[in-house]
Amino acid sequence: MPPAVRFGVNYTPSEGWFHHWLDFDLDSVRADLDSIAALGLDHVRVFPLWPYFQPNRTLIRPRAVEQLVALADAAAERGLDVNVDGLQGHLSSFDFLPAWTRTWHRRNLFTDPDVLDGQETLLRTLAAALADRPNFIGMTLGNEVNQFSAGPHPDPDRATPDEIDTWLGRMLAACEEGAPGRLHLHAEYDATWYQDDQPFTPGQAARHGAVTAVHSWVFNGTAQRYGRTSVPSEHHAAWLVELSKAWAGDPHRPVWLQEVGAPAPLVPPEHAAAFTEATVANALDCPDLWGITWWCSHDVARSLADFPELEYGLGLLTNDRKPKDTALVLERAARGPSSTPAGRSTALVVPADPALRSRCAPGGPVFEAFFRLVADGARPTAVLDTRAGDPEHLAARGITETVTPDQVLEGGTRS
Repeated sequence: MPPAVRFGVNYTPSEGWFHHWLDFDLDSVRADLDSIAALGLDHVRVFPLWPYFQPNRTLIRPRAVEQLVALADAAAERGLDVNVDGLQGHLSSFDFLPAWTRTWHRRNLFTDPDVLDGQETLLRTLAAALADRPNFIGMTLGNEVNQFSAGPHPDPDRATPDEIDTWLGRMLAACEEGAPGRLHLHAEYDATWYQDDQPFTPGQAARHGAVTAVHSWVFNGTAQRYGRTSVPSEHHAAWLVELSKAWAGDPHRPVWLQEVGAPAPLVPPEHAAAFTEATVANALDCPDLWGITWWCSHDVARSLADFPELEYGLGLLTNDRKPKDTALVLERAARGPSSTPAGRSTALVVPADPALRSRCAPGGPVFEAFFRLVADGARPTAVLDTRAGDPEHLAARGITETVTPDQVLEGGTRS
């Protein structure tokens, strides 16, 4: 019997947002965690800001590490497991990079030898500090670090896919060295799956680390193009889960829906609960789902300036820790009976060439074909064009039928 799907939340402190590390208040953190645990969730993903923890390449602040451990221990007291993002990185439109990588000390985040040494040391240190905590899930290398590697970032740290492959291997090895046997992974935003020139590739996402992580946001053009109640919007998270499986080496590799939220105004607050309910139900219909971690726990305080408007209201809970309707939806799912979804036997053929990823993005023919199948009542998954004729691969995944985008969109014959 496969394990039950995990339900959790990305922890955004109600007081001071992630700047709370500068004025760390364990009592406030405990109150936040109480409000999260009351929803029946089982884990939090936490974000130590890189410049606050490693302000100099050879200085990792011991007090900051102690505070991270204290947060993890407070979570354990409330029955919450903890995943820690190491290189923070990028959050809610703001970049948090240490001064020793910028301006006068400008060095590439993915290729500079000194930067790599500093990153490894931080990841190893954080992992080791938590290695003996039973509630420590493992490390995520950072939050959507691929946004630093290409446009539309205004000042990208360019790297080749081979250089990114080397970077991922080194950083995950550092996490493993610090905390052997834990669930260490990396996580990118959906440009990995949709942007043709992204050096972080789908194959890397689906093969490096213990699980594949996907981050689903319908403000990527999905809600704008199709509408908030459309099949693509309500199944977008499920699409990324199934799309990721096309590149996996393990036919049953777990997939973690590590970020998903209901962004206003594309999803107005009065419709957020319905969107949440549909998104969660559709994701739970995906086999091999490790967990759903909602973005985010608490609203951003209006006293903090310069956030994009949508960021202020994404919390399951208000800034004074009161649950919203979306929280109650997630609570029902977390406390409800678990079931194992049936396998998906129909596979849409997707291009293995990373230079054709935009075909899978909103408006692309692969994207359109997948949701045509869903609208027609099918439960499709995805298979690479290079594997679509491999009987052994198809059998291992339980695929009995393959169909190309052209066949779906033109009404042709399936195979």
